Amino acid sequence: MNISSIFTLSFWYEAGDAGEATTGINWSTIIFVLGMMIMVEGMARSGFFRWLCLRLAKAVKYKTIPIFIAFMFMSAVLAMFIDSITVILFLAAVTIELANMLKFDPAPMILAEIFCANLGGSATMCGDPPNIIIGTSLGYTFFDFISNTGVIAGISLIFTVIYFYFIYRKALKTNGTADVKSFPDPSDAITNKKDFALSCIIFGLAVVLLVSHAATGLTVALIGVIISALTLLAAGKNAASVLKKVDCKTLLFFIGLFVVVGGLEQTGVLEVIASVIADISGGNANIMIAIILWVSALASAFVDNIPFAATMIPVIKSLAAVQGADLSTFAWTLSIGTDIGGSATPIGASANVVGTAVSAKAGHPIGWKKYCTGAFPATAIVLIISMIYIYVRY
Repeated sequence: MNISSIFTLSFWYEAGDAGEATTGINWSTIIFVLGMMIMVEGMARSGFFRWLCLRLAKAVKYKTIPIFIAFMFMSAVLAMFIDSITVILFLAAVTIELANMLKFDPAPMILAEIFCANLGGSATMCGDPPNIIIGTSLGYTFFDFISNTGVIAGISLIFTVIYFYFIYRKALKTNGTADVKSFPDPSDAITNKKDFALSCIIFGLAVVLLVSHAATGLTVALIGVIISALTLLAAGKNAASVLKKVDCKTLLFFIGLFVVVGGLEQTGVLEVIASVIADISGGNANIMIAIILWVSALASAFVDNIPFAATMIPVIKSLAAVQGADLSTFAWTLSIGTDIGGSATPIGASANVVGTAVSAKAGHPIGWKKYCTGAFPATAIVLIISMIYIYVRY
C-alpha cells in the first residue's frame, strides 16, 4: 500500500533531484490527479471552457476552416495542462453547436480535435495520465517533459494540422449561410464572473507551480493539494457539488493498477519481459527504442495506455540497468509510444471514447472505419517523426 511514504518530508518537498518512487501505490500520482480533477470541475462550473471556444470562433469570424485549424491548436494547448477528456467534452460540444449554425459535418473536426488533444497531452508531465505515472515514478519534472516530449509534440503538431487540413478541407465546406449576429456572445457562457476570474487565476497558478516545481522543490502531490484547496475555497458553498463530480472510479482504477504492477514487479514477471526485449534487440539500444516505441503504440491502440505505461516503467528501468543505456531516452520513447498509439483507434484512449460518443449522440456517428481512416495515418506520421527525432537527438 506504500502509505508510509505519504508521511515523509520528501513526499511533499524535495530538495535537489527527485527520487524514484518505491514499489507499490504511487500516491503522488493519485493526489495530483485528484487535485487537477477538482480544479477542472471548478473551471467548468464557471463556464471557462465554453467561453474560450466561443471567443476563439468569434476571433476567426466564424469561418469553418479557420475554426478547424484554431480548434486543433487549442485542443493541443489545453491538453498540455488539462485532462484530455475534459478538453474534448467541451470542445466537441461547442463544435457541434457551431456545426448546427454554420451547416457543416462536425465529425471530421471532432476527430482531429481528439488526435490533437492526445498529441498535446504527450508534451507535458500533467497532460496525459501515462506521463504523470512516468514522471512521478522516475523523478522527472514538468520541464524535463516539455524539453523532450514537448519538442516532439510541437514538431508533430505542425505536420498533423497540415495532414488533417488536406484530408478534411472538402468535408468541412459549409452547406449554407448563417447570420453571425445570431451567434451566442462568448460572455454569455460565463455563469459567474467572480468564479470565472478566480478559476483563471488558479489555473495560471497551477501552470506556474508545475513549470517551476523542480526549482521550488514542491512535489506534484503538494501542488495538487494546493490547487484543489484553492478551488474548493473559491467555490464556497458549492464546494460539495464540485467534489461530487470528481471521477472516483478513475482514481480507484489507478490505485488497483499500481497494486497489480507492484505484484508483477515483485514476482519477476517484468524482468522476464525486459530480458525478452533485450534478447530480441541483441543489446542494441537503437533496436530497443524501436521495439519500445512501436510495441507501446500498437498495444495502446487496443489496450488502455495507462496500465501499459505503468507496466512498462519497471521494464525500461531493468533494460537501462542491464544494458547500461540512458533511462531517460527509454522514458521519452515510452511516453510518446503510449500517448500517440492510443490515438489510432476509437478505443485507444479515454478521450477517443468520449469524443466519438458526444458526436454520435448529436447524430454524427464516427465508426471504426471513419475514425481509423483519418487517425491511423496521422498516428503513423507522428510515430515516424518521433523515431527519427529520438535517433537524431539521443
